[in-house]
Amino acid sequence: MSSLKEKMYRFMQGRYGMDDLGRFSMIVILVLMVLSMIFQSGLMNLMVCAGLIYVYYRAFSRNISKRYGENQKFLAFRDNLRSRKTSTVRVFKCPTCGQKVRVPKGKGKISIHCPKCNTDFIKRT
Repeated sequence: MSSLKEKMYRFMQGRYGMDDLGRFSMIVILVLMVLSMIFQSGLMNLMVCAGLIYVYYRAFSRNISKRYGENQKFLAFRDNLRSRKTSTVRVFKCPTCGQKVRVPKGKGKISIHCPKCNTDFIKRT
């Protein structure tokens, strides 16, 4: 059994392997696989096969710098989506002049002062 492990280790040397993009792709493929079993769709089966080929192509690729760049773009996109969900401010428009005013989120009812027209208005954050 250890010789098989050594052979696999030698085979993977110099290859990219799995990363966050590969793991995300595998999860999407597994969901598509379950859906294709439920709905008996030939198109979904084709998408599952194409996805598996893509994941294995990335994992066995020797072009490490290109795969690393793809993963970095995916991580930046994922982090951008996560940061949008966890916003810590709310934006309100002043009822008088329409100026946008940013206030901290989760403070309850607060009095907001408009810097443009000096109007005070009360909103719930």
